Amino acid sequence: MLRLYLDEDAMSRALVQGLRARGVDVLTVAEAGRAGQDDGDQLQFAAERGRVLYTFNVADFCRLHEAYMHRGMRHAGIVVVPRQRYGVGAQVRKLSELVRTHSS
Repeated sequence: MLRLYLDEDAMSRALVQGLRARGVDVLTVAEAGRAGQDDGDQLQFAAERGRVLYTFNVADFCRLHEAYMHRGMRHAGIVVVPRQRYGVGAQVRKLSELVRTHSS
């Protein structure tokens, strides 16, 4: 089962509570004590722990993913969603389904 790491821009109390209510393993940047860290450091932290990073920061994390692949590095995955694309309920449903149906 996928384990999620929520980036600062994507974490909300309602999202975290909704995911945990559905049995999803979620760790937020704040809970990890990593608020304010560089995006590259956040991805490295998630990768070292086998967690899929969830973010609204499309541009930066797409660039970081490309850099990882170019260097032959691996990570558990990155889910990038434009900020206004889905409400909290839709995010909970879609992430819960992703966690149930995919591996990192």
